[in-house]
Amino acid sequence: MADPTELMLKDLAQSYTERQVSNAFLRLYADDTQFGRAFASIHERLNGHFESINDRAGTTRHYWADSSREMITLCKETDDILQSLKSVGIEVRLTDTYAAAIENCQSWLTQSGGSAVPDDFEKIKIIKYEPILSRPGTELHLKKSTARPRLQLIGEGSYAHVFSFIDPDYGIKFAVKRAKKNMDERDLHRFRQEFDILKRLSFPYVVEVYQYDATRHEYKMEFCEATLRDYIKRRNNMLPFAARKRIALQFLYGINYIHTKDLLHRDISLQNVLVKTFDGGAVLVKLSDFGLAKDRTSEYTRTKTEMRGTIRDPLLVSFKEYDARNEIYSIGHVLSYIFTGKEALMSQADAASDIVRKCVAHDVANRYQTVRGLIGDVEKLEATPTDAPA
Repeated sequence: MADPTELMLKDLAQSYTERQVSNAFLRLYADDTQFGRAFASIHERLNGHFESINDRAGTTRHYWADSSREMITLCKETDDILQSLKSVGIEVRLTDTYAAAIENCQSWLTQSGGSAVPDDFEKIKIIKYEPILSRPGTELHLKKSTARPRLQLIGEGSYAHVFSFIDPDYGIKFAVKRAKKNMDERDLHRFRQEFDILKRLSFPYVVEVYQYDATRHEYKMEFCEATLRDYIKRRNNMLPFAARKRIALQFLYGINYIHTKDLLHRDISLQNVLVKTFDGGAVLVKLSDFGLAKDRTSEYTRTKTEMRGTIRDPLLVSFKEYDARNEIYSIGHVLSYIFTGKEALMSQADAASDIVRKCVAHDVANRYQTVRGLIGDVEKLEATPTDAPA
């Protein structure tokens, strides 16, 4: 058996299907797919009457007979739809200005002979660019603070400063990465490209970015407490192998993700991998600094582009030739640091050292050909009594 409430709501919405409504008002209610057309129709017609009444109040002080009857009918229609929706638990709010204007008009409008506009009539403020009808249960009003948060410098690279601040609306710490003032146009292009790349990525182990400010050449991003270098350096004597393995795998999962998106990072280093910490000791590894990242399907890199990056493969002749196996060389250095806390490459006779050696092999043909293969070997690593750093 059909639900009477659903039938009533369906009939109510459909009664406005054929009614002509201009896009200027439909756009104000585009988010309400059920009653947006009905609300837009009422809004448009109320505006038409209010504008006419305002005009007549300043001239003849007489509102025409037909228009008076139409306005009386519209007032009743507005009240009927509000009451019908309220009866089934749907709260709709008519803005106070228009609710007061309707009540005032009903006190002097008449069905015949036209209506005399009162001498004390005050012109109605017309609302054109925001809804007059809303459903509070489906809306969230965000308070915006006027406070200007203070920036604290937390990092600096060759091309940008990084600041932190606490958002006054959310009480959450964010970071701001701001390009240095002396950057040339090409580097500014790369800076904006870095944001655009990060904005289209969505993965737990890649840093999130939120908003770009083209006038200040800066963007907001999630705050991370430390670089990978600093995080491990502070805890090196306390980190068990299991924790190191988790960190290594998060790092590799992040790299594998960007490779599946046909991106090469090209600047993997201990500074460009961040760590986000949580209560209880949990951590998330976050890849950052995508300023040198390259889409493997792109021809943007010039043949004579200066090679940059902290950890560079000695076998790499030019950035034009950079591929996943060159990336794996840098990955090997980072993995070595994760497992030992030392920047010198590990050289013990154990499985972890074998993995690192394969990453940095002098013949690229002997290296891991993909990060996925490297992940498989790291996942197989098991802790032993000799795994603790010296």
